[in-house]
Amino acid sequence: MKHTRTLTLAASVAALALALSGCSGSDGGGGDEDTLRLWHYEGADSAMGIAWDRAIEIFEEETGATVEFEEKSFEQIRSTASQVLNSDEAPDILEYNKGNATAGLLSSEGLLTPLDDVVDEYGWGDQLAPALQTTAKYDENGIMGSGSWYGVPNYGEFVQVYYNKDAFAEAGVEVPTTLAEFEDVLQTFADQGTTPLAESAAEYPLGQLWYQLALTEADRQFVNDYQLYENPVDWSGDEISTATETVKDWVDAGYISTDASGLKAEDAGVSFISGDAPIFYSGSWWYGRFVNEITDFEWGTFLFPEAELSPGSAGNMWVVPERAQNKELAYEFIDITMRPEIQALLGNNGGVPVAADEADITDEKSQELIANFNALNDMDGISFYPDWPTPTFYDELNAGLQELVNGTKSPAEVQQQLGEQYQSGVDDIVG
Repeated sequence: MKHTRTLTLAASVAALALALSGCSGSDGGGGDEDTLRLWHYEGADSAMGIAWDRAIEIFEEETGATVEFEEKSFEQIRSTASQVLNSDEAPDILEYNKGNATAGLLSSEGLLTPLDDVVDEYGWGDQLAPALQTTAKYDENGIMGSGSWYGVPNYGEFVQVYYNKDAFAEAGVEVPTTLAEFEDVLQTFADQGTTPLAESAAEYPLGQLWYQLALTEADRQFVNDYQLYENPVDWSGDEISTATETVKDWVDAGYISTDASGLKAEDAGVSFISGDAPIFYSGSWWYGRFVNEITDFEWGTFLFPEAELSPGSAGNMWVVPERAQNKELAYEFIDITMRPEIQALLGNNGGVPVAADEADITDEKSQELIANFNALNDMDGISFYPDWPTPTFYDELNAGLQELVNGTKSPAEVQQQLGEQYQSGVDDIVG
C-alpha cells in the first residue's frame, strides 16, 4: 500500500509541536493535491481500524492519490484540536468526538466545514437514521440536533444486556421479554445466592442503567428535553422517579451489590467475564473484548425488555477542517467508508455499522449485535447517554448514584441534587 502510518509517540509529538509552533517545513501543511492527510485514533486491530485501512486501499486505488495517515491519540486530538485546526497544519479529514463540548464547540468556532451540500450530493443522510443524524448537526451555538451537518458517522454504539447463557440454563430462566420477567430473572438469581447484575457506580454503567429505567417511562420528547434542552426536565416526574426508585429497590433486593458504589467499569466488566455475575448491562464497545476473553461459558445479548428507547448514539465522526487543503478528496474518502463493503468489514470485526446489509454479516454473534442495533434504529430508539447534557454531569451522576447505593441519601434527595446540578450546567450552556 502507498499510504503511510505514523505510529511512534516521538513522531506524533514532533508533528504536534510543529503544528502548535505555527511553522511548517517544506513538506508540512498540506497543499499537495494528490495527498489526503488523515488523522484518527482507532487501534489498527479494532473494527474501525481494520475497515478504514481497507477504505484507504480502495481510495488510493480509485483516485491515484496517496493517504498520509497519522495515528493520533484521543487525548492529543481532544486537547489540541482548536489550535491545530486553526493552523496551516490542519489535516484534510479527521475522526472527532461528537457532542456539544467537542464537535459542537469546533463548529461554533468556525473550524469545521459545513457539509450540507456534500451530504445531499452523496446521499449520506439517507443512510443514517434520524437519531444518528442528531450528533452530526449543530446550530450556531454548537448545540447538537439542528443546524448544519458538521460530521458524518459511519459506525454506531448502543447499550444492551449481556447475559451468561450457561448460568441462565442452570438457573432455569429464559431471556425475558418484559420488565416484569426481567425482575423475575433477577429475583431467581438472588434467591440462589447470586448477585445478578455486574455493576459499578464509581463510573458507568450504573448511570446507563438508571437512564434506561427512566427511558422505559419516557417518549422522544423527554429525550429531546433532557438532551437538547427543548423544555425543562421534571426531576420529580415519572421518568426519573421510576429510575431512581427502581435502582434503590434493586439494591435492597440484592440485585445490585452495595459494593458497586466503589467499583469502576472495569471491575463490573471483569465480573461478567469471570462468570461471577450472570448479567451485564452496558455498551456495544465491550462486545469485542467479550469475544476474545470469555472462554468458560456461552453468552449472548438482548435489548432491555419493553424499552423502545435505549442509550446509544452514532459513533465518532469524520469531520473536515475549514482549513483543509483537499476537501474533495476528504469527501471521497468518507463516501468509501459508507460503502457496503466497508460497512460489512466493520460488522464482521465487532463494530456496529450504520448502513450495513445484515446479509453481509457472517459472524453469528456479530449478526445478533447488529440486529439489536438495527431494531433500535427502526424504532427511532437511540437516546444518547445520561451524562451528555453538561460537561460535569458524568461525575455528578455517578456521585449521586453512589449515595443512592450506599443509602446515604434517599431517591428523592438524589433526584433533587441531580436536578439542581443538571440545571446549573444547562444554564451555563444556553444562558
